[in-house]
Amino acid sequence: MENFVVSARKYRPITFDTVVGQKSITSTLKNAIKNNHLAQAFLFCGPRGVGKTTCARILAKTINCQNIKDNMEACDECESCTSFNNSASFNIHELDAASNNSVEDIRNLVEQVRIPPQVGKYKVYIIDEVHMLSSAAFNAFLKTLEEPPAYAKFILATTEKHKIIPTILSRCQIFDFKRIGIDDIAKHLQFIAENENVKAEQDALHIIAQKADGALRDALSMFDQIVSFSGGDINYKNVIENLNVLDYDYYFRIIDAILAKDITQCLLIINEIIDNGFDGQHFIIGLGEHLRNLLVCKNEATLKLLEVGENIREKYGQQSQTCDSKFLLEALEINNRCDVSYKISNNKRLLMELGLMQMCSIGDTPANQTATKPIQVKVVPKPEAKKEVAPTPKQEIKEETVEAPKPQSYEKKAEEIKSPPVVEEAKEETTSAAKTKIPSSFSIKDFNKKEEEKTEAQNGLTDPADLPATDFDQEKLDGVWTTYLDSLKSSLPGFSSALLKYKPLLKDDFLVEFNIDNKIIASDHINIADLQGHLKEELNNYKIVLKPVVVKKQEQQTAYTDKEKFEKMAEKNPDILNLKNKLDLEIDF
Repeated sequence: MENFVVSARKYRPITFDTVVGQKSITSTLKNAIKNNHLAQAFLFCGPRGVGKTTCARILAKTINCQNIKDNMEACDECESCTSFNNSASFNIHELDAASNNSVEDIRNLVEQVRIPPQVGKYKVYIIDEVHMLSSAAFNAFLKTLEEPPAYAKFILATTEKHKIIPTILSRCQIFDFKRIGIDDIAKHLQFIAENENVKAEQDALHIIAQKADGALRDALSMFDQIVSFSGGDINYKNVIENLNVLDYDYYFRIIDAILAKDITQCLLIINEIIDNGFDGQHFIIGLGEHLRNLLVCKNEATLKLLEVGENIREKYGQQSQTCDSKFLLEALEINNRCDVSYKISNNKRLLMELGLMQMCSIGDTPANQTATKPIQVKVVPKPEAKKEVAPTPKQEIKEETVEAPKPQSYEKKAEEIKSPPVVEEAKEETTSAAKTKIPSSFSIKDFNKKEEEKTEAQNGLTDPADLPATDFDQEKLDGVWTTYLDSLKSSLPGFSSALLKYKPLLKDDFLVEFNIDNKIIASDHINIADLQGHLKEELNNYKIVLKPVVVKKQEQQTAYTDKEKFEKMAEKNPDILNLKNKLDLEIDF
C-alpha cells in the first residue's frame, strides 16, 4: 500500500517562481543572487504557513547550484541540486532551535562553520524557530553571525521577531513575509485539485481560503480533510459542514427579515443557528462581516475588497441594492455593541435577539435616540362662521425656560371668541440634556398663578434664582442626611453604609462635601443625585450642591512581632509602660 503524502509536502514549492503570494521577497532574493549581493545572514519572519522555511531551502539550494539558469533558478541536475533533493547535501544544514536551544548546541554549530564546503560555494545553515534560543545561546552566536567566513551563510526563520534580541536583528537582512491573499490560496487549491483529479467548486475553495487566515499550509491541510470527507467531490455544502462554518445563506435570510421588519423570522433564524451548534459570538462576528460586505458593494471602487466567490458576489450585489447606506451603518454600530458586550453578558441569547430587534426598528426609531422631543403648545382659537380669527402666537420652548401667557389674557380671549381654545401639539428638536413635559391640553379657567409655579417647579423650568434657599445649619443637615441614608439600608446597603461612615461638611454657598473611600460609590451619580434632591426638598434649599471627596481607606495595622504587640498594648493602656518603668523591667524582644 502506497504511503499517502499530505499536500503541504507533496506540493511544496521547489523554485522561487512556484512560491505563492510572496512575489516581492522572491524577486529581491533572485536579484541578490544575480548581482552577487548576498548578505551574510538573513532573517525570515512572518505568520505560520506563509513560506519562510520553504524560501530558505530554495535560497540555499539555488546559491549552491553549479549551473544556475538565466532566471536565477536552480538547474535540478547538478551534483549539489541532486544531493539536496535527496536530503543528502553536506553543505546545507537545517537546525531546529526549539529542540537545540542551549549554548552547547550553538558551540557545536560554530565548530562546524570553521570547516569549508567540499562541494559547492557555500555552507548554508538554516535555523528554524530561532526565537526559541536562550539568551546565552544568542550571545554565543553573536560573534560568528557578525563575522562569519566568506563561504558561510545563515538563514534564520521565526514567527515571533519581537523575541529576538536587537544585537541579532542588527546583524541580519530582514524579510517580512505577509499573509497570503484569499484569491492566491484559492487559485493554488484549484491547481492542486486539477492535478489530483478532484472536482471542486470555486465557492468551496474560497471558504477554505478564508478559514485558513492567510496560511497556505493550513489551507492545504483543510483541503486534504475535505477530500477525505467528500470522496473527491468538494462542494460548498460539504465544506461548511465539515469546517463548521456558518452558511452565507443565514446572513442573507436574516438581513431580508430585518429589512422586512419581521422580528419573528429573525428569532426563528437565531434559534436555528443555535440548534445547529454554532457559537453566538461566531454569528455576531459573521453578521458584522456580512454588513461590511454589503457596504463595500455600494461603491464600485471598493468592490475589490470583497473576497468571496463569484456566486456569492452576485448575491451580495443584489442584496446591497435593497439596503440603504444609513441603515447599514446603524446596523453595524448595533452589531459592534453586541460584540463588545457579549463576553460580559449573563444572557447571551437575549443580547443577540435584542440586537436584531433594534436593527428591525432602525427605520422607525433611531438607534441612538436618547431624548424625547418636547411638545410645543400653541393656542388656536376656533373660528366663527364666515369669520377668520388669527391664532395666538405660538409659545417657543428655549432650553429650560417656558414663558406661559397670563391667565387674564386667556380669559379675555375666551370671552371674545365665546368658545374654548383648541390645543395643538407640535414636536420640535431639542438637546438630550432637557426632557420637557407639558400637558397636551389644559383648562383655561383653572389656569392660575399658583398652578403655573407648581408645574414649572416640578418640570425643572423655574429660573434657579427664584427657587427657595432657606438657610440651615450643620446639625439640621446631619439629621436629614442620617435619616435618609438609614431608610436606604434595606434597598441600597452598600451605598448607605459607605456614606454613613463619614459626616457631611457644610461649606460656603450651600456646598456640601462628604468624604468617601469607595471610588465606585463616588461615581454612582444617580443615587447621589437622588440624595441631593432629597436634601433640597427637606431643607427647602434648592442651591445645595453635593461634592464627593475620595479619601484613602485607612488600613488597620496588625501587630505581628512581640515588640509591636507590647507597643500596641502600651498605646491603649499607658499604665503598662509606667509599671515597666517603676519595676525597672527589661523585655526581651
